[in-house]
Amino acid sequence: MIIKNKSTFLLLFMTFFSCQTNKEVAIHKDASKTFEERAKYLVSQMTLEEKVSQMSYQSPAIERLEIPEMNWWNECLHGVARAGKATVFPQGIGMSAMWDREQMFKVANAISDEARAKHHEFASRNKRGIYQGLTFWTPNINIFRDPRWGRGMETYGEDPYLTGELAVQFVKGLQGDDPKYYKIIATAKHFVVHSGPESERHSFNAEPSDFDMMNTYSPQFEKVVKEAKVYSIMCAYNSFRGLPCCGNKQLSDLLRNDWGFKGYIVSDCWAIKDFYNKGAHEVVATKEEASAMAVKAGTDLNCGDSYPSLVNAVKQKLITEAELDVSLERLVVARMKLGLFAPEGEVKFEKIPFSVVDSEMHQLIALQTARKSLVLLKNENNILPLSKDLKKVAVIGPNGNELDVLLGNYNGFPSNGITPLKGIQKKLPNAEVRFAQGCSLADGLPILEPIPSAVLFTDETCKVNGLNAEYFSTIDLSGEPKHKQIDKQVDFTWETKAPFKDISYDKYSARWTGYLQVQESGKYALGGEAFSGMKLYLDYKLVVERNDEHEPKKIYEFVNLEAKKVYKIKLEYVQNNTEHAIMRFLWDTPSDNLENEALALAKESDVVILCMGLSPMLEGEEMKVHVDGFQVETEWKLNYQRLKLD
Repeated sequence: MIIKNKSTFLLLFMTFFSCQTNKEVAIHKDASKTFEERAKYLVSQMTLEEKVSQMSYQSPAIERLEIPEMNWWNECLHGVARAGKATVFPQGIGMSAMWDREQMFKVANAISDEARAKHHEFASRNKRGIYQGLTFWTPNINIFRDPRWGRGMETYGEDPYLTGELAVQFVKGLQGDDPKYYKIIATAKHFVVHSGPESERHSFNAEPSDFDMMNTYSPQFEKVVKEAKVYSIMCAYNSFRGLPCCGNKQLSDLLRNDWGFKGYIVSDCWAIKDFYNKGAHEVVATKEEASAMAVKAGTDLNCGDSYPSLVNAVKQKLITEAELDVSLERLVVARMKLGLFAPEGEVKFEKIPFSVVDSEMHQLIALQTARKSLVLLKNENNILPLSKDLKKVAVIGPNGNELDVLLGNYNGFPSNGITPLKGIQKKLPNAEVRFAQGCSLADGLPILEPIPSAVLFTDETCKVNGLNAEYFSTIDLSGEPKHKQIDKQVDFTWETKAPFKDISYDKYSARWTGYLQVQESGKYALGGEAFSGMKLYLDYKLVVERNDEHEPKKIYEFVNLEAKKVYKIKLEYVQNNTEHAIMRFLWDTPSDNLENEALALAKESDVVILCMGLSPMLEGEEMKVHVDGFQVETEWKLNYQRLKLD
């Protein structure tokens, strides 16, 4: 076709351009429509099975709708947790001791910067698993008034006013200041009247008076909803006035109808199982009934494995598909507010560089926060600050050189953790600073340390120290090992680096074999610390096993070892898609001299710094601590029944 004049050309060009620009844009991608309109349309395109799949914390991709995989479980209680290197701030109870709103906001803003940067780094490598997302289950704003509760360190203390004021700033710092998109989504937990003891949390029924509910257990939640616009709430394990919190419409009505909550509710992990598990709440008989009850009560997202049964629940007419749509639309809106289907460049938080992670600026904020959190009770004779003229200093106590105590729980991993011993040695370079453990944290609780090479051997002759190591590029110890060597000790923190360059940093396994021979008979604690899977065999018997991707943890069992006897050792480790690789072979030896060693050191020192208190080995979430003075579940129930009879 020959165009003879300019007018004809312009007419044809405008017609072509109009055809291109009038191409129909899918409603869920149409930026001119509200998130709610777009979410409603997207949900209408899903099958029942697809809808249900998106209501569990491990939400698979729906490729035909261009919805990527998403794992809703992420933690940032005092720094981005369980996702590799991060700036670690003081625990919640420490930050509350600052009484400083501005500092709380500054901390949360730094955490959310790191969270965004980490997420985009993960996504760029197509990693969208647990602890790699943008929906964070923090802060814990329950009221801490029962010292038996192992999670008090996560909270802001016993006062609802202080808790609410600090939580508002923390939530604002996490969620960001953009009017359209969230930096990350915060989750206020655990709603409501949840504060231990841990051993009974799956069956306990809280019956607070109206006065206590209004003045103690709910005002901090009301504050974060109304003032901080928190976009997620986690319901608690326990029951509230006869119904499980995650299946209690009275509570969701309080949030949505009375307080104006606009976001979504997520269950605590496996809390829906408590609806039907024996010995728990037992309010329904089946998984389908429990899941339907939870969704009808407003619990939109399930951390656990109950909600897949919603497909059958719909077929059994326990709930309608339209009722599922209400929850699902809330979840899709949340994802859109984080940037799902956003035009490129529109979400400003996507530009946060990865260099902010554990940056010098964030480390300085952490240092400033730690200083502000300190509480000086007494300073008799002006002992503090310590004189730099001191010659001999004793650091005594089981927490004097333990990094775990500094990290608490739900923690990240600092690039340079400094224990009290290391800090004092650095502060007093001209003094002789020595350490003595002095005692255990509790009778029967070991202080686990790396097993020295002096007691490890490659064969029964006990002539070569160390263990035979095999490293595999698979996650199940299958195939031929990529590398073989002798490791003098098993005390590795690889973080996000593989043991060898030709092995993927997040998918490999290792096995160590050899022999153990001790010089003193007695009761030893044998175990280790690992993030993913670990097994320890002693003379072919499985002694310790750990299969948990959620957090690194020290585990152990007590065994009696005879002096000079040779014991066969096998230790296995699996690294499966976690962002912090750690494998340590640990023990605690029999010792009757801890107190005498400490006393001797104290006598020859100019000053003694005593480091006592609790640790994550004693204090934590639903821990099974078999130590005098610590209740396990069966003991608690027996004592409770006795009290009822009395």
